[in-house]
Amino acid sequence: MKTGIVILNYNDYETTKYMLDQIKNFKSLDHIIIVNNCPNDKASYKLKKYENEKIKIIETKENTGYSSGNNFGIKYLISHFKIDYIIISNPDIILKDSDIENLKKDLDENKNIDLISPNIIQHGEIFRGWKLPTFLDDLLSNINFVQRYSKKRLLYDDKNYNKKLTKVDVVSGCFFIIRKKSLEKVNYFDENTFLYYEENILGKKLKDNNMNTYVDNEIKVIHNLSVSIDKSINSLKKYKILKDSQRYYEKEYNKLNIFGIILLRLTYYISYIISFLYHIIRSFGGKK
Repeated sequence: MKTGIVILNYNDYETTKYMLDQIKNFKSLDHIIIVNNCPNDKASYKLKKYENEKIKIIETKENTGYSSGNNFGIKYLISHFKIDYIIISNPDIILKDSDIENLKKDLDENKNIDLISPNIIQHGEIFRGWKLPTFLDDLLSNINFVQRYSKKRLLYDDKNYNKKLTKVDVVSGCFFIIRKKSLEKVNYFDENTFLYYEENILGKKLKDNNMNTYVDNEIKVIHNLSVSIDKSINSLKKYKILKDSQRYYEKEYNKLNIFGIILLRLTYYISYIISFLYHIIRSFGGKK
């Protein structure tokens, strides 16, 4: 089965270069598409030296977010090459050629699986799949000092991961492999979010179309957690983007009514004010 990988670069040339050096000779990959989602910087020019029949560097006209940037690369991949499996990856992933081969084997041998992910090792912790959030989950996540509890509600019990393959609702967007025909059926990523919730939205679309998402518990890759987002967006702005995406997900995919939307936004504004004050206090406290 022909396999292509789409890697989104934003203001992080060194990390993307490291990723390319790592995977350029992988036999498991037929095509590598690097999407430079930071127009007018020098990354595309620097990365062009890697181009060959296997590797293509393309550039968006403007940065319209994670989903849009990945769709740009996916559609280029599909329109230019005959492809069966598509890998979506952050540039800060560390993996082996055999990891991709084994994930492809999972899809080859299990026709009921549409999307599969390895275990993600991040800061020494294992991140697997999670459940789709309900309105209550999202509401709790808007309440200061309760967010940690709300996240735990979404996690599956560890005993669910004692076998090779585990069915889940959602997996991390930092690395996964999906069938091309499955991604086409759900109309790719939803481009109405700039950042965050794209994983929940994709998981929801797959589930609503009776498609299956799995984790292979015998495969582990490292997410080196690049700080490119932190360098580009301050924490309060990130929080606002997160909650804008949350509201969109609840309205469009959980069909939340107007009263629920108002309650969701009210708790968001309260938590934002508390976070803002905490940020100001910390800023002053850090000054000598």
